Amino acid sequence: MKKTALLMSVLLVGATSGAQTKSTKPSEKGTTVKEKYNPETCAFPKDDSELRKLLSPEQYEITKRGGTEMPFRNAYWNNHHPGIYVDVISKEPLFSSKEKFDSGTGWPSFTEPLKKSAVVEKADKSHGMTRTEVRSSRADSHLGHVFDDGPGKNGLRYCINSGSLKFIPLEKMKDEGYEDWLGHFDEKDWAEARKNPWKQ
Repeated sequence: MKKTALLMSVLLVGATSGAQTKSTKPSEKGTTVKEKYNPETCAFPKDDSELRKLLSPEQYEITKRGGTEMPFRNAYWNNHHPGIYVDVISKEPLFSSKEKFDSGTGWPSFTEPLKKSAVVEKADKSHGMTRTEVRSSRADSHLGHVFDDGPGKNGLRYCINSGSLKFIPLEKMKDEGYEDWLGHFDEKDWAEARKNPWKQ
C-alpha cells in the first residue's frame, strides 16, 4: 500500500512539473514580448536571402531593385490616420502624416522627411528621364523620387512607394519604440486617432 502511494506521488509530481515547464516555455522564448525600435541596437538583415524572407516579392522589387508599385492600388496612398512612416527594412523613421498631402498621383506624397539625414538623394537617369531618387540612409532602400512641385515651404514632393514603408499609427508609437517622435503631434492629431482608431 505504501509503495503504491509513493509511486502515485512521484507520478503526480512529475506530471505537475511537466505542466509547469510547458506553460513557461513561451515566455522564456520571448514570444509574448515585442521588440521595440531602438536606433542604437535595432539590427536588420543585409543578406539577400534573409531580405527575401522578410519582404514580400513586391516589397523586395521596390526596395532592392528600384521598382514602382501601381498608383491608387497600394497600402498608404489614401491613408489619413496620424502617425509616422518607417523604412520597411530598418524601421528607421522617415516621414510623418503631418507632412503627407494628396498629390493626386496615387502614391503617398510628403512635403519633407521627418529628418533630412534619414534619406539620401541620388541622380536617376533611367527610363530616358532625369529624376532625383530617394533612398533610406540606413538600409539603402529605394523609396521613390522627389520632385519640385510640392505645396510645402520648400516646394518639394516626395513621391514614395507604400511598399518601402511601414505605417506606425500615433496610438501605437510609444509601444513600438517611437516615443521620441510623439512631440511632433498635437491634441488635434490625438483626437483624430481616438475618433477613427487604426484598424489594420
